[in-house]
Amino acid sequence: MANQTMRAIDEARLNAFIERAIADAGAAMSASLVVIGDKLGLYRALHRGGAMTSSELAQATGTHERYVREWLQNQAAGGYLTYDPATGRYELPPEQALMLADESSPLFAQGLFQIIEAVFADEPRIAQAFRTGEGVGWHDHDGRLYEGTERFFRPSYNAHLVSEWIPALEGVEKRLQAGARVADVGCGLGASTILMAQAYPASVFRGFDYHEGSIRGARERAAAAGVEDRVEFGVATAREYPGEGYDFVAFFDCLHDMGDPVGAARHVLETLSPEGTWMIVEPFAYDRPEENLNPIGRMFYAASTMLCTPSSLAQEVGLGLGAQAGERRIADVVRDGGFTRFRRAAETPFNLVYEARP
Repeated sequence: MANQTMRAIDEARLNAFIERAIADAGAAMSASLVVIGDKLGLYRALHRGGAMTSSELAQATGTHERYVREWLQNQAAGGYLTYDPATGRYELPPEQALMLADESSPLFAQGLFQIIEAVFADEPRIAQAFRTGEGVGWHDHDGRLYEGTERFFRPSYNAHLVSEWIPALEGVEKRLQAGARVADVGCGLGASTILMAQAYPASVFRGFDYHEGSIRGARERAAAAGVEDRVEFGVATAREYPGEGYDFVAFFDCLHDMGDPVGAARHVLETLSPEGTWMIVEPFAYDRPEENLNPIGRMFYAASTMLCTPSSLAQEVGLGLGAQAGERRIADVVRDGGFTRFRRAAETPFNLVYEARP
């Protein structure tokens, strides 16, 4: 029998962790209520109409007062709403509205809660993958994941892509304004492709993703945005997408999901013009794990465990970079793919933007 000396329990640390665990459990159980608030327009009604009672909110949204009352109390307990006991009204503060009600806000986060619902639904599949070591492909996930991912990333792209990230790249903005050939690889539902097409009407864009359902959705969104004349979407992997002589190739939050990112980098080099640029947008991460042990890192490690790493392990090579790979590992992938120039061009609290040149 192993000789073990048990450390004495620190009651203060224990109580602090109990509080943390209860807060986490309350947040997890409330995630579906956030999705309901978004789906039924409860946040939007509060944002437009100001403070309301449960009866007033139910009437404004065509919902049942008793359910709405319980929802409001949960939201107030979590600090998502405020409550005035003198009037019995609940209010959505403007700060919270930026994340919960205003889809034009760069901080809008409802897509994140849709992703949370999807990963809970996929838990049995991921738990089995823990036992077998097998991967779980992006296409194998709960269908709510795809719209949630698009809604999660789109606000950040709207806020930063055209105004900050592209101007930070050497000569790219001028080429796009004059007319360039662009490939957006791993485009999902096409939010980034459509945004660039709207900003640079002289250029032509091709979006590629291996997930056929996402490509169908991207085509519908391009038509609705009125850019289908200069945007084409096709089903293809990062190692096999067609075309050559691209002036600009973009990978948005997807390189780390790929089984063979080095092979993808080689293919980018083959399809890029000699003066072309590859932009790689990745989740913000430091190189050492201990530097990522913070709330943002916690969220990204969770997404990486449930989505990104399983996706990579489901593909050939299965490198498994993960969403917190860090700049050094991304640089190694890019250089192993044959690129000679690599630098960090821009960053936000949630993303790092890299520029690679032949």
